[in-house]
Amino acid sequence: MNILFVCKYNRFRSKVAEAIFLALNKNKKIKVRSRGTILDKLKPYVARSVIKIMKKKGYKVEGKPKKISKKDISWSDLIIIVADNVRLKSRNVVYWKISDVSQEDIRGIKERVNKIEKRIKKLVLNLNEKV
Repeated sequence: MNILFVCKYNRFRSKVAEAIFLALNKNKKIKVRSRGTILDKLKPYVARSVIKIMKKKGYKVEGKPKKISKKDISWSDLIIIVADNVRLKSRNVVYWKISDVSQEDIRGIKERVNKIEKRIKKLVLNLNEKV
């Protein structure tokens, strides 16, 4: 199974979802990627505040932001939109509707990371029950 996490810029929510999933999922048959619908040319990176918060929780966020492609969509068995400001026309799309937050809003980042972590734990549990 191939899962694609998508947010607007692939700088926060989808990167966080990918990192948590990679850390918690033990089923090697499940592959995961994260992408954004557009690239932010002014901020082509994951914010230090996000990396620091994730590291404290034991997760490692890696890689530069990447834009979604038709290849990514066709690769995916499940697409999870980890944003409230992104729409995608494709099969097997699930919307988590998690709002974005400023990279300076530490409390807001922590809240969203915790929300994504809770959803990923539930997702991993559900996928392992099906295997």
